[in-house]
Amino acid sequence: MKKVIVTTTINPPTEALVKFSKLDDWKLIVVGDLKTPHKDYQKLKNIIYLSPEQQEKMSKNISDIIGWNCIQRRNFGFMLSHKLKAEIIATVDDDNIPLKNWGKNILVGKKIKVKIYNDNSGFFDPLSVTEHKNLWHRGFPVQLLKERSPKYKGIKEVHCLVQADFWNGDPDIDAICRISLRPEIKFKKFYPFSSKNLTPFNSQNTFIHKSLLKHYLMFPGIGRMDDIWAAYYIQQKFKRLLPFIVFSSSSVYQNRNVHNYVLDLKKEIIGYEKTIFFKNQKVKSFLPKSCLKLINLYRDFFI
Repeated sequence: MKKVIVTTTINPPTEALVKFSKLDDWKLIVVGDLKTPHKDYQKLKNIIYLSPEQQEKMSKNISDIIGWNCIQRRNFGFMLSHKLKAEIIATVDDDNIPLKNWGKNILVGKKIKVKIYNDNSGFFDPLSVTEHKNLWHRGFPVQLLKERSPKYKGIKEVHCLVQADFWNGDPDIDAICRISLRPEIKFKKFYPFSSKNLTPFNSQNTFIHKSLLKHYLMFPGIGRMDDIWAAYYIQQKFKRLLPFIVFSSSSVYQNRNVHNYVLDLKKEIIGYEKTIFFKNQKVKSFLPKSCLKLINLYRDFFI
């Protein structure tokens, strides 16, 4: 089984990326950007480094829509994963340091028994069923925070196509939550769970099955919703298959890169305004035209 790890970075090799590059049975794809110190990555073993020039050769049109110095360059790593015929694609951030259990319990592509939770709001917040219920996942509609009411529905066998592992340290919460609470946490180990509701998951420590890849992409021009709306998009696209997203115990420690939290907040406002639309509206009604054009170009690459 071919397994790859995809990331993009503008930083020199971080502790996380050095460790990912040394994992057995995985190949690390690092997608470079204009600010990336290219030579530093060309020296590392067990990685494939995609330079800006190589990306433009793959698709100049896609490159132009995405732009430079942004995390959406990661799409080229997904495209290369398809060319390499990878079956499982792990998408990670350069500040998520793998723990000893990372990649040891891959659920993607398997039928497994999980706990099922449903919420009458139509959206499910994965943090709402943990010991840290005061927090909420980035991308969960803030309008529904008071309405969160997950109900346990028992154990069910599901076909896992997305495995979203949790993260110790600085968890993936939105800017409002982070500015007000500044948490540093360690999640207790938990039994895998899922939901039939729409649920946010990120691109920082997530495993994707190859069957979803041509519809899973980071959207440009929507701030910090690029991966969150990617998550909602494939759920809307494959609604008939839900539940197929499985949340699993922490397998990284996020030593979060320096962020301007107020700037993060500004970049998340589009999500506060429009994420809730995923419940009843098609993405064509509220996604920017550039995103819609990218969807078509990206999908065509996989044909």
